[in-house]
Amino acid sequence: MRKLKLQVQMTVDGYIAGPNGEMDWMTLNWDAELNQYVTEITAPVDCIVLGRKLAQGFIPHWAAHPEEDGAEKINNTLKVVFTKTLEKSEWANTVLAKGSLVDEIMQLKKQAGSDIIAYGGAGFVSSLIQNGLVDEYHLLVNPAAIGTGMPIFKELKSTQKLVLKASRAFACGIVLLCYEPQATV
Repeated sequence: MRKLKLQVQMTVDGYIAGPNGEMDWMTLNWDAELNQYVTEITAPVDCIVLGRKLAQGFIPHWAAHPEEDGAEKINNTLKVVFTKTLEKSEWANTVLAKGSLVDEIMQLKKQAGSDIIAYGGAGFVSSLIQNGLVDEYHLLVNPAAIGTGMPIFKELKSTQKLVLKASRAFACGIVLLCYEPQATV
């Protein structure tokens, strides 16, 4: 079965955005090692899943900036946008998923292919986590604390134990924490 990876930037205190969606805390000047790490984890990816809110800025941004690091991969990879409101995709190489998040993700995981990566806002990412759909967490912890904002682990109904696969500090100040869910016995 295909693996669903979550790559997300977050603050030291666990938020992926400020209370009104602010992202001014993000470290944008990534160093070469961090860019290489992201290239490596996305190399085996042949599907990107996104929530509608993020997709509306994410997909047009990468399409308009094909010269940026990673743009070719993002632009050429199939994107699946989860939405209840859009009726048709307005973006190239993108399809809409309008059914149950769990059912749609499980169908994607069962299809032939390589890894799947998820990007999204707090609501979409929280739903993936809450439903136990994430197979690998790539948490990019930025050197900032904002005190309040949009968390991704708030909606958990029970403890999710994780196993550390890797940790790494990058020169730009971001620390990677890579986890897998602990297998249940």
